[in-house]
Amino acid sequence: MSSVEVLSPPRAETGGGGLVRRSDLRLLGSELRLVMTRRRNIAMLVVLALAPTVIGIAIRLSRPSDGDGPPFLTSITENGLFLVLTALVASLPVFLPLAVAVVAGESVAGEASTGTLRYLLVTPVHRARLLAVKLSAICFYALVATLTVAVVGLVVGGLLFGLGDMTLLSGTTVGVGEAMVRALLVSLYVAAMLTTVAAIGLFISTLTEVPLAAMSATAITVVVVQIVGAVPQLSAIHDWLFTNDWLAFAGLLRSPVDTGPVVEGLAVQAAYVAVFSALAWARLASKDITS
Repeated sequence: MSSVEVLSPPRAETGGGGLVRRSDLRLLGSELRLVMTRRRNIAMLVVLALAPTVIGIAIRLSRPSDGDGPPFLTSITENGLFLVLTALVASLPVFLPLAVAVVAGESVAGEASTGTLRYLLVTPVHRARLLAVKLSAICFYALVATLTVAVVGLVVGGLLFGLGDMTLLSGTTVGVGEAMVRALLVSLYVAAMLTTVAAIGLFISTLTEVPLAAMSATAITVVVVQIVGAVPQLSAIHDWLFTNDWLAFAGLLRSPVDTGPVVEGLAVQAAYVAVFSALAWARLASKDITS
């Protein structure tokens, strides 16, 4: 069912600020339940969990050579913590953005296709608040998806290879506790990189009432941007692409931490989120859905 079921009565919108805040929280809670309990979204989390599992088993059965596969691959046999990083690097270009694209594409277009969006908008909920709630739910799913890859990678890596002190990219060795904290920071950074995919998907979802079209357009956009980022002749615009800083979390694996690339990457994502959120609001605000 849609989140329309948990909205406050009309008087809550004109009442005190506390009523409005409680209404917003109920709306957010309903949207989160809708996103996290949908069978397709749960299935995608299961598929994402297979990535570190398959990588770990494959490495256990055959030791990779230097230079083969994604970064950190050859270090997994020495420390299972590297499976977390390898799984995130392997999942970030396609699998994680695809999962977020599916959820984002469904967000508005799905409700528009079933007719529940018009009922939601005639209740006392501003369209800007509705978009904010939906974007928050998509970003939460992105975080859960990223942590799913990381946690499964940690468990599988620990079981197959054990956990120990980690040698950082700068050559410094840190204990297991600090290494796990850095792996968590890397996971949070990866999740933050997916917020742009969420915002783009939300915007595209306001353009159509066909969820599959919105999902496909969002996924294709991500792929095209990555292709553009791989073309040397277009290097002049690479720094402006939202995929350019996806692997800048390497700064978190140095001692001292190199925050420059990390902050730059977060700033780029924030700019994209602001632009596409504004576009989504402009589209939804001018769209006649309630008629």
